[in-house]
Amino acid sequence: MNARKTMRVTGRGLIKVKPDQTCIGITVCDVEKNYEKAVRRASEDSEAVKASLAAAGFSASEIKTVRFDIEPEYEGYDENGVWKQRFKGYRFCHELRLVFDSDKEILGKVFTCLAKCPAEPEFRVSYRVKDQEAAKNLLLAGAVADARNKATILASASGVTLGEIRHIDYSFEDVRMEVTTMQRSKVFMTGISEDCALGIDMEPEDIDVADTVTIIWEIL
Repeated sequence: MNARKTMRVTGRGLIKVKPDQTCIGITVCDVEKNYEKAVRRASEDSEAVKASLAAAGFSASEIKTVRFDIEPEYEGYDENGVWKQRFKGYRFCHELRLVFDSDKEILGKVFTCLAKCPAEPEFRVSYRVKDQEAAKNLLLAGAVADARNKATILASASGVTLGEIRHIDYSFEDVRMEVTTMQRSKVFMTGISEDCALGIDMEPEDIDVADTVTIIWEIL
């Protein structure tokens, strides 16, 4: 390919997408001296979360495991000026996820259920785009249109004419279409009232996503 007879232009697509799915990340985590008891507690606390969320209309099958760990934990201490470590127990951590079409009333019910859950889970709230493939296609179309517009302007300014497209270079990037809006601790959850939970009104901001494509045109 003769570089003197081609034009390489990179186009950038940029769109705003409105998140329409709510993701609740729920974590039960604690330390037990005995490994078997840590396993049992992890199971019991997870079942308590699922049982609590049943009151909001969610089945156990809708609450998915994202991560499950049980690891030994140690703590440091000073002994006559010498810093040492001793075995504290086994820390279990079971992270769950609940995803549903965004609905403020349902979200309020979920908050209420988690506030009443005896396992005292930690949680976070994020929002994401349900049909990400459609958004990515729109983004890519915008990037191509931007590249063509730039190429047309450059060709006109240079006194040449665009010919056929000789090459398109596009490397798919994992475009993040999720935004976290809320993260709280056990203290928050145990202290929240039912009226307060149902009255929480959150509206996620639109998500800015961008991607690029490089196109090489023949110039005449």
